[in-house]
This record gives sequence, structure tokens and C-alpha cells, in this order.
Amino acid sequence: MSARLNRLNPFTRSGWIIAAFAFLGLTLALAVVDRLNPIGRTRADDRSVIVTAADGTLLRAFVSRDGKWRLPVKPDQVDARYLRMALAWEDQRFHDHPGVDPVAMLRALHQLALEARVVSGGSTITMQVARLMEPRERTLPAKFAQMARALQLDWHLSKNEVLELYLTLAPFGGNLEGVRAASFAWFGKEPRRLTVGEAALLVALPQSPERRRPDRFPEIAKAARDRVLKTLAERGVITAREAKEAMEEQIPSRRQRFPFHAPHLAQELLAQNKGRDPVIASTLDASVQAKLEDLARRERGYFDDDANIAVIVVENATRNVVAYLGGANFWVNAGQVDLGKASRSPGSTLKPFIYGIAFDDLVVHPQTLIDDKPTLFGDYEPRNFDRGFQGTVTVARALQQSLNVPAVALLDRVGPIRLASVMRNAGAELVFPKKGAIPSLPLALGGVGISLRDLTMLYVAIPTGGEVRPLRFRMGDEPGEPHRLFGPPAAWYLADVLKGANLPDGWSMGQGIERDRQIAFKTGTSYGYRDAWSLGFSNRFTVGIWVGRADGSTRPGHIGRNDAAPLLLKVFDLLPGEERWSSPPPDGAFVAQNAEQLPRALQRFRRSTTLVAGLKRIQPPRIAFPPNGATVSLENPKKPQALPLKAQGGRAPLRWVINGLPLESPSLIGDTWWTPDGEGFARITVVDADGRSDTSQIRLKAEN
Repeated sequence: MSARLNRLNPFTRSGWIIAAFAFLGLTLALAVVDRLNPIGRTRADDRSVIVTAADGTLLRAFVSRDGKWRLPVKPDQVDARYLRMALAWEDQRFHDHPGVDPVAMLRALHQLALEARVVSGGSTITMQVARLMEPRERTLPAKFAQMARALQLDWHLSKNEVLELYLTLAPFGGNLEGVRAASFAWFGKEPRRLTVGEAALLVALPQSPERRRPDRFPEIAKAARDRVLKTLAERGVITAREAKEAMEEQIPSRRQRFPFHAPHLAQELLAQNKGRDPVIASTLDASVQAKLEDLARRERGYFDDDANIAVIVVENATRNVVAYLGGANFWVNAGQVDLGKASRSPGSTLKPFIYGIAFDDLVVHPQTLIDDKPTLFGDYEPRNFDRGFQGTVTVARALQQSLNVPAVALLDRVGPIRLASVMRNAGAELVFPKKGAIPSLPLALGGVGISLRDLTMLYVAIPTGGEVRPLRFRMGDEPGEPHRLFGPPAAWYLADVLKGANLPDGWSMGQGIERDRQIAFKTGTSYGYRDAWSLGFSNRFTVGIWVGRADGSTRPGHIGRNDAAPLLLKVFDLLPGEERWSSPPPDGAFVAQNAEQLPRALQRFRRSTTLVAGLKRIQPPRIAFPPNGATVSLENPKKPQALPLKAQGGRAPLRWVINGLPLESPSLIGDTWWTPDGEGFARITVVDADGRSDTSQIRLKAEN
């Protein structure tokens, strides 16, 4: 090798040395320039924030800070034929040059010298990206700066990343930037699938976006598009037949609207987007959301009193919200108010939770007999909606028919403060008519404010074994901490009872008609006919419906059964199919066909309102240990020691219930022992002979 070098002409050797030093000097100069003038934050960082469905479908977009529709997009989200045509038209050697194409530059200079005018530009896509990122006046120094930046971009970024910047920043007329925004505005669709004519128009527009705007200058736009088609056909990028057919395609005459789905939720997710992520992936199902919005618009047209609709659909297993409607029309008066978050009186829709706690405490069973008759609770005398009474009925029927006196009687036993605490601990926000008011018996009939979101969150606990978790609106969010409303047996009782709820007029389930999906549901109507509710669940989904007026005014004659329940059933018809419900009774559930098959204490519910003459009233039971909210240390979590359970008051015998399951034998003196399974949370309830109860939520934790 050295002998060969020695045979080289000395001038040749010197030339190689000079070239090597020149290359090294140029490289060092570029490195210094790169160090002194790094790629900083530019217009490319100010993209439109978009909210998508779980599968990436665009739901709603927001303009960038400088007022542009600059939607983020990646090359694999764009039609491959368009990419091929754009590269062939703008930069044929894009994948081969280092950001600046010397061949194209020499060709442009040669044509300028021959024709005395600009015939073709030497600008590469990378140079265009540099200009779009940092707009400058079109001067010779600006051109050199643009070339230097292009070399820098190619040095730091992959070709795919440079192409992504071009697809995001290229101008397409007005405040449209990027191929995704242009495709939505001119064709009303994502750029994944474009016709040859559509692709050619998008290739032509960035060269002169204002002069070629299709909505203002359709003839100029068509001529530019056809010129692209003809040239690319001559180059063999497309066939002559494709070019001829594409030239016959119509030029769009106006801009189309961007997708505008789930606007209330999208606005909320944008407000929570502190990191200004350009893409917010929600948990919504795009297809279900679109169908829901169409249904709501049609249904709202049937109301003649300016009523509005809010709907939420949740997947039970994941708590993912798959569809959300904060109102049926975003553009009407008060349409921007998210009615899914508004606090409203829930009517009778809280009754299942009263029954669930009563089931959990072994106060009643679905087949327990209970009286529905005129009853005074102090100075409070509840009446049924129809002002009549049913007499003695089963607890199951009392809930199915939403009878008021049985619900209030059970709440009197369970305790309104306890019911409110259970719902609040699960994450529901309750708003009472007066600030600082103590929960009382009217809570059973809707004497509190709660949002559709929170109420639906609570209802998801019924088909999932009594456990509440926060709803998830955004992909990637961690599941929240669980809170137990009641045990699996109580949840199973509730689901079984609510499956038998009477359908609204005109709907049939049974009588030889098999529905694809078994639905359990409950309706409610607030005082003064202000709010109509229906909440229901299948094995896979839970749906919450609210119908009312945004200003909270009355709607005489409108009730949940007639307004909300039919809509709930129609929403379930929009959802993906599922297997028919089959849930065997969980451990601890007692299956009975009638009251006679129940233990004596559960056969009939009686209020403890009378005293034996001369005897002192016995106080309700109270758990002395472990106290509510306590953390109990375990010496050995793998072999936990037995814990004492102590209670005071109550009429013997006392029964202890742990996480919905009763201990084997009652306690005559109130004290007993319980061996936990290990670390975790436990719900301990004591019930006396009169059905009165007290509950402690505790945490079991290993000693440090």
C-alpha cells in the first residue's frame, strides 16, 4: 500500500492531503456552528393538541397557540402513494442527500443561467422544513442559513423524522398546516386513504397555498393539480390511466369541519393536559361515541321543553369510559355546560345502595317480607309516587317497584349518615341542600345532589362484586384505589333483583322474546320533575342516563321511566355484543325462593319502634375494637394471629360479618375472635337481634 502511495504524483498526494484537511475543517466548522446555534423550540413544537379515541381516531382538535390547525401526524399515518408522489415532486433524492442536494442546486443554477429566470428550485424537503420551522425573508443570507440548518437537521434527525416535520408544517391555505389538517379540511377524512386526485392536490398546494386555495380559486387549484398528475405520469410515478381518471375528480369547493365528538370531555382533557402533549388518547370508542351522539340528537328532538340529555357508558372490567355525552348540542344556550358533571337530585336511584348495605349487614334478604304502608318516621311520612301502598311485599319487589316506605325503613335501620359516608368514601361527591347539613331519611328519595358521573361510578360496583374504582377517561391512566360498597353476596342479590325491573311501556323482555343482552336497571325522578334518571348494567357495560333542563327548572309529567329508561335501552343496543349474563351465586349468598326458606330472623323485617313497658331502651351496637379507620399490625402476615372483635350495646345475640361473609356463630356477649387471611383492607360489621348494625373499615399491615 505504501509503495503504491509512493508511486502517486506528489501533486496528487498533496491534493488528497489538502482535501482531507478541508473536509476536516468543514466538519469542525459545522460542529462549532451546531454547538453555537442548536435546534431549539420552533413552530414545530407548537402543534395543535388533539383528543383521540382509544384506537387513534380523531375526536376533537384544538388550534395551536398561534391560531393554526397544525395537527400532529407521522409518515405511517399517511397514504403511501401520496408520500411517493410528494417525494417525486419535491425531492427525488430525499433519502440520499445530507439535507442539501448539490445536484439539484447545480441544475437550478444552470437553468437560471440559460433562461434568465427560475425554472426549478434547488430546495430540498429538509431545506423547506428549515424554512418552515424558522421563517425568514427570502434573501441570499437567509438561503445560506436555511442550507446550514438543513444540514444540521439531517445530522441530528432521521429521514423519517424530517419527513414528519414536513408533513406537519407544510402550508395548505388559510390557517391549515400539515397534511392531516389539509385532508380533514378539504376531504373530510384522515390522510390514510387518498385518491390519486386528492394526493395530487395536496402535493400541489404547498407551493402556492393561498393562490391555489380550492375554495377560492378552484380553477387555479385544478390546473396545479393536473400539472402534478401529468408530470408524475411522465416520470412513471403513476400510470397515464391513473392520471387521466384523477383529472376528472372534482375539486373541493369549501372547507369541511374538523371532527367534533365528545366536546365536553375533550375540553376537560385539554385543561388537564399540563404537559401540552400533542396527542391525548382517551378511552372512548369512536364508533360507539358517534352513534350515541346521533341517537341523542334524534331523541332530543322529541322533547318540546328544551330538555337536554347526558349519557355515560362504562366498561365494567376496566372502568374505561367508552362513550360520553355532556349534552346533546354543544352550540345551544348553555350547551357548553357539562351536564354529566352537574350536581342533581338522583330521585330513587340511590335506593339500590340502601338495599345493598342492608343485604350486607344481614338485615334483610331479597325474599324477606317488608311492609309498604303509611308509616311515620318522626315527623317524616314518605309516600309512593302513585300515592298508594302495596301492603306486605318481598324486599325484591319493593326495590323493583321503587316503593318509598320500605326504602326509608331500611335507611332508618342502616343509617343515612352511614350511607352518605359509604358513598363519599368511594369517591362520590354529595351536595346537600344546606351547607353542613346532616344526612337524614329523605336521602332515600333523592334528598342530595350527585353527578351522573359519580352515580354511574357507584353503579358499576354492582356487576363487579360491590367494589368501586374511579372511572378512567384517558388511556394509560393507572387504575384508582378500590373502595368496597358491600360484599359480593349483596352485589349479586342487587343484580339479580334489578334484572327483574319492569320495562317501560312499549318494551318487552320475556314473553317469548329473547333480547340479545340481559340488562338490570333502576330509574328515578327528582322532586318537582326536574331530573329523569335511568342507570343500568349488563355483564360487560354500565350506562347512566340523565334527562332534564340545564337550568334545573321543572318538567311536569316527565319521569325517569318514560324519558330516561327507553333511552338507556337504546344506548345498550349501540354497544358491542356480549355473552348472555351467567353469574352463579358467590360464596356467602343464600338462595331462597320465598321467605319460609330463610332463617327466622330474615323472614320478615320489622321496625324497632315499640318498647316493652318498664324496660330501658337498649342502645344500638357499637364496635369498640377494632375502631373505624384503624390500622392493625400483624406480627406474621403469612400466619396472622387471631384478632379480638369487641362490641358494646345491642340486643343479643350479636352477629359479626367480615367483608360480607358472616362468622360461623353469633356472640351472646358481643366479643369474639377472627383470624384474617393476611394484609389488606377489611370491612367488619356487627348486627344485633333487632337488625341494628355498626361497621368498621380497617387496614391490616405487617409490622415494620
